[in-house]
Amino acid sequence: MKLALSTLGLPGIPLAQVARLAARAGFHGVELRVHPEAHVHPGLDAGRRKAIAATFEASGIEILALAGYARVADPDDDSDLHQLIGLTRDLGAAHLRVFPGGAGSRGDDDTAVRRLTDASHLARDSNIRILLETHDSHRTGEAVARVLDRVGADADGVGALWDVMHTWLGGESPGESYRHLAPHLGYTQVKDIASAEDTTPLPLGAGVLPLAECLALLPPDGWVCWEYEKRWYPEAAPLPGLLRAGRRYLTSITPGGEG
Repeated sequence: MKLALSTLGLPGIPLAQVARLAARAGFHGVELRVHPEAHVHPGLDAGRRKAIAATFEASGIEILALAGYARVADPDDDSDLHQLIGLTRDLGAAHLRVFPGGAGSRGDDDTAVRRLTDASHLARDSNIRILLETHDSHRTGEAVARVLDRVGADADGVGALWDVMHTWLGGESPGESYRHLAPHLGYTQVKDIASAEDTTPLPLGAGVLPLAECLALLPPDGWVCWEYEKRWYPEAAPLPGLLRAGRRYLTSITPGGEG
């Protein structure tokens, strides 16, 4: 199993330091947050894009994904998926994360299917996959698979990102979530929390999420990404001091250990 680290847990830290932290703690890759306040965003020029890619390559750390904030089930969302695909390609990442972001209407699925289908050809030609995360309006595996099943023939350019907290909050068992998502799965995001009412990030294994049960279902050559949401919970413990223990915990519960 290959392990990645989300930069959502390292807000404001320079990317070169992120690469060093990931490498020293034994992680294999990173998920880079894409936002105007972050170090990665579509406004980067070609030189800066090459420099970022080179920084991680020199550290032996793969850029697994860019975590974008496009809301593909929201008809009013103005995110340019083609622009985000170009950024993902230029940084050498394999995946682009998007959210559903629907309003709970009957047309949410239709909007998401249309936008993902429209972008899937460029994604496929760029050798990346757009991954729809189990989140907000489509937080269960069933809901995300319902959209992706309709994309159909264009599925090579799209897939699913399994955020295990959201499927748990949505009432699915790990087995139910995996059954729906397995045909589409790009990679899996893990975290830990105290309860459904308190989602402040905790060290892995210190909370209530069924992480071992979820990860036992995954193929041994898959990717697992630790998303520690320090950006949204400034009172949470700093992530750098948790990295080595978190990596050891993930290794202990993942099929095949380290890949």
